[in-house]
Amino acid sequence: MRPSLIFAPLLLLKAQGIRVVFLDVDGVLTDGGLYFSELGETLKRFDTQDGHGLKLLQSIGITAAVVSGRDSPALRLRLSALGIEHVHGNISDKCQAAQQTLDTLHLDWTDAAAMGDDWPDLPLMGRCALACAPANAHLEVRSMAHYVTQARGGAGSVRELCDLLLVASGHYARLLSDGTSTAPLI
Repeated sequence: MRPSLIFAPLLLLKAQGIRVVFLDVDGVLTDGGLYFSELGETLKRFDTQDGHGLKLLQSIGITAAVVSGRDSPALRLRLSALGIEHVHGNISDKCQAAQQTLDTLHLDWTDAAAMGDDWPDLPLMGRCALACAPANAHLEVRSMAHYVTQARGGAGSVRELCDLLLVASGHYARLLSDGTSTAPLI
């Protein structure tokens, strides 16, 4: 099968060498809405295509990490199912949390990408080699991003970033022809 995806050459150059991706949750991995049950339990909706993209990244050695101003059991359950080990919840200083992950992985900011949707994400995005935003991110965030997805947060935006990194790393065509990998869709 021949890939259909096309990215701008300069964007692909910027995405080469990325080894870790920092993701916000609300507005990036979810649609940004907060759903509460009558018992006060927080409910979140996650996109399975985003999940599959993250599994594909892991299969080629790119680490996904979450840095979020909020935390919840629903989030922890989803991240555990995806095998995401580097999780920082209830964080006010996202750069400091990301630095901890970089130190653990023996990487630096030139190896990192970040996707955010609102002002608290701007410092982290500004430090990373590749800054990305969903289509419905705040204007200031979209203005800072090297890449703005066509999809909205929680509706495939993370998958678009994953696809960019897979193409830039040279693995996309192989994974596609292999039947999109052995990683299960979850």
